[in-house]
Amino acid sequence: MTTRTDTSDRHPDSPAGAGVLASRLLDIDPRSFADDVWGTKALLTKGASDFSDLFSSAAVDELISRRGLRSPFLRVAKDGATLPTSSFTAGAGVGATITDQLDDTALWRHFRDGATLVLQALQRTWEPLAAFTADLADELGNPVQANAYITPPQNQGFDDHYDVHDVFVLQIEGTKRWVLRPPVLDAPLRDQPWTDRRDAVAEAAAKEPYIDAVLEPGDALYLPRGWLHSATAQGEVSIHVTLGIHNWTRYAVAEEVTQSVLALLREDPQMRQSLPLGSDGPDREVLDLVREKIAAVLDDADPSAGLARTRRGQARPAPLGPLAQLAALRGLQAHTDDGDDARSSRFVLRGHLDARLDGSRLWTRVGWLDFTEGELAHVKPALAGDSITAEQAGRELVERLVRSGVLVPADAVRAEVRPAVGTPSSTGT
Repeated sequence: MTTRTDTSDRHPDSPAGAGVLASRLLDIDPRSFADDVWGTKALLTKGASDFSDLFSSAAVDELISRRGLRSPFLRVAKDGATLPTSSFTAGAGVGATITDQLDDTALWRHFRDGATLVLQALQRTWEPLAAFTADLADELGNPVQANAYITPPQNQGFDDHYDVHDVFVLQIEGTKRWVLRPPVLDAPLRDQPWTDRRDAVAEAAAKEPYIDAVLEPGDALYLPRGWLHSATAQGEVSIHVTLGIHNWTRYAVAEEVTQSVLALLREDPQMRQSLPLGSDGPDREVLDLVREKIAAVLDDADPSAGLARTRRGQARPAPLGPLAQLAALRGLQAHTDDGDDARSSRFVLRGHLDARLDGSRLWTRVGWLDFTEGELAHVKPALAGDSITAEQAGRELVERLVRSGVLVPADAVRAEVRPAVGTPSSTGT
């Protein structure tokens, strides 16, 4: 039996899982959102929250001019097209051999001339959004990415289009007019972009909008994937953050089921046999045999391991400071039986591990660990959110969990770490 230790499989209005949706993004009951809105229709929430704690114009200037970000973390769009990376990047100077750091002077000139700046994957570079998106991802049960769109007055970054993931739009500063229309393709998959349906999108864009509204600071807008939209800044610079929700789908489950079926068929000697010599393809007899074999193993196909592995790989655990972790480990190793402070130092489960206990094995985003029955008696309270100490659980167990990156010092939780690594994926809103 597998036990999950986060909230992402609970209904959004459950006591432990309703925080971000209910407190920051919606003015309707989260159950109503889940049952009546999620994945089916757009929703505008006026005055949803004050988002100034998450992002700001000062954050934009800092990220562009002082963080040494590289090109994957920023796109530039003008007149509905994305500008070449070489037009806003340059060498990093003495001591750095990279050639694609953001050039703040070039970006200023593009912005001055009407281009939209798109800061990508802010969940990796800006701590307030990193924490917020991690909480939202746990609550929704889907990975979440954060992009910011900085648009000069009276400019539009992209023409009418749709995204292949759901989004929440948070208006940070300025105002922006959003025009939304129903999909030309319901619930598109990631390999079904709007560019494959340009004519249908253009035709639909001429029809009456479903929503035509100006978003002001604090407003939130939900768009399911496939919904057509365009946005135009009004009389001042507009900054909005798009939270891209990379949806789990039934099709993704089908892919994992298929992989499980293929793994089972590999063990069947008949399926490994070659087709007859000189055959120009499978005949009816072969096709019937394959269908029969697939049907025979379908009930035994178990996609759960593949789904869990994919899920763990789609997000990152909470930040971990190597120096603080080393200090905690050394403190544990240094204590003696006649006692010191390290024996009572408290440790907690690292956040957003997607930890799942399957029998005596703990699966996490940083690896798996096996435990004895005696150890499980101490591990389970930690998975439930309690803190543990070496005095309670034994130094050897706590040291193992700290060394593996599963437990962290309680006082290090939510430590401000702002990494700027990895390769972001693009979202178009």
